[in-house]
Amino acid sequence: MIRLFALFGLALMAACTNPNDLDEAPAYLGNFHLGHNVVVAPNLTKGPASREASKEEWIAAMTEAMTDRFGRYEGTKLYHLGVSVEGYVLAIPGVPLVASPKSALILNVTAWDDAKGAKLNAKPHLVTVVESFSGNTFLGSGLTQSKEKQLENLSRNAAKQIQNWLVQQNNEFGWFEDDGVPANDKERPEARSVEPPAPDADSAPAASATEAPSAADLAEAAAEVIEEPTVAPVSAE
Repeated sequence: MIRLFALFGLALMAACTNPNDLDEAPAYLGNFHLGHNVVVAPNLTKGPASREASKEEWIAAMTEAMTDRFGRYEGTKLYHLGVSVEGYVLAIPGVPLVASPKSALILNVTAWDDAKGAKLNAKPHLVTVVESFSGNTFLGSGLTQSKEKQLENLSRNAAKQIQNWLVQQNNEFGWFEDDGVPANDKERPEARSVEPPAPDADSAPAASATEAPSAADLAEAAAEVIEEPTVAPVSAE
């Protein structure tokens, strides 16, 4: 609990990001196609000076935000994403310029390669999110936004930060490249992302012969505590 509250302090100092780019071409992610989109919240903790939000509300908001952002990719290889919502602050009304809190969200992310039936990151990746800076949040979103709007904004910001992380991993390690070569080592990989190839009308990426993680496996991996990176391997039948 103390560790999580310390992370809230870091989240409030972290740079926020702009999630309002869903009408633009998605950032390059190789041959990525979203498979399972699993969001869980087994250890959800409400931070100080926060409105109340249920596990169900966070799961619904994050699932929608992840689908909106990653459902746009039209690659032909399946990858699964697991998100565990760990803690949040939904700012309550405060005194402007004196005690007006900011909204924040903390979550863990795990990515799976369907073809390999294995995780891409050895332990969950920690993401800290703060509300987007705008005229409506300059004095704190608790004064100007409903709880539902705060949930939506934080979830959209979280999905964008997850995308930024996946782009970085693909650039450096080639997570979503067919040949495994980092995108940064190739000539202008972003140029190949402008017009992704259209899939066959009657087909979607097929699951590999290797047993893919079930939704339960993915949820369990996403919800791992940060201090325990060792995970039981996916069983093969």
